[in-house]
Amino acid sequence: MGIFEEPKIDCHAHVLDPARFPYGSDIAYKPAGQEIGTAEQLVQVMDTYGVRHLLLVQPNSGYGGDNRCMLDAISSHPGRFKGVAIVDLDADMGTLRDLKARGVVGIAFNPTFHGTDYYHGARGLMEKLAELDMFVQLQCEHDQFLAFAPWIEQIPVRVMIDHCGRPTPEAGLAQPGFAALLRLADTGRVFVKLSGYPKFSRDPYPFADAWPFVTALLKAFTPQRCMWASDWPYLRATERQDYGPLVRLAERLLPDAAARRAVLWETPRRLFGFGAADGG
Repeated sequence: MGIFEEPKIDCHAHVLDPARFPYGSDIAYKPAGQEIGTAEQLVQVMDTYGVRHLLLVQPNSGYGGDNRCMLDAISSHPGRFKGVAIVDLDADMGTLRDLKARGVVGIAFNPTFHGTDYYHGARGLMEKLAELDMFVQLQCEHDQFLAFAPWIEQIPVRVMIDHCGRPTPEAGLAQPGFAALLRLADTGRVFVKLSGYPKFSRDPYPFADAWPFVTALLKAFTPQRCMWASDWPYLRATERQDYGPLVRLAERLLPDAAARRAVLWETPRRLFGFGAADGG
């Protein structure tokens, strides 16, 4: 069985459908052209590459906290999608419970977009997510992770780290933010997406300077706490990106079949409850 036929769950992609769900007037960046990706287009990509389920992530671009497009995709394609929403930091339990009932498994924190100061008051939200057994999805870069590490240690919340933590390649594996991320593997509550290489690599595809970080993450977290993602449809990409080469790169970075099956299928299926009746 080739990599394109192996069962897969993509753990980070976006839907943008401004014809049906117009962008907010106060949103600074409004994706256009090939950045737009509707749920119907995404399902076609999934079917082409053997992706059975997918975790949708609400984008700051275009929509911000207006989760309607993502929630519509989840409800319109039963069993295919679950989601990560954006909410206000003071969101109440009723709001979070309603989102969970509609297929949302976590809430996105994105200091690469808002900066770390924006989240100074986020401890209460993290505690609510812990109570509801929902995830904090954290996208940070460079050493931003250091601002969140103490909360992650103290609050029994499950955490998804986007895009390998977006380390700085030239700073090496010992850079403070990445080293702190590796240490938190011991909590058993932190999970990492092996994805988003163009967001931190200084090299063109296949992003060779990102590989040492992938290797270190797999060693620290094991395939049972790592997952794969495409980041489709590649918002703000500085160079052309395509889905197929990223799938092929996953095969290259995960040559062991058992480890690859864990990262691409078993780990996210267990975490998000996808395909409970589907043996793969």
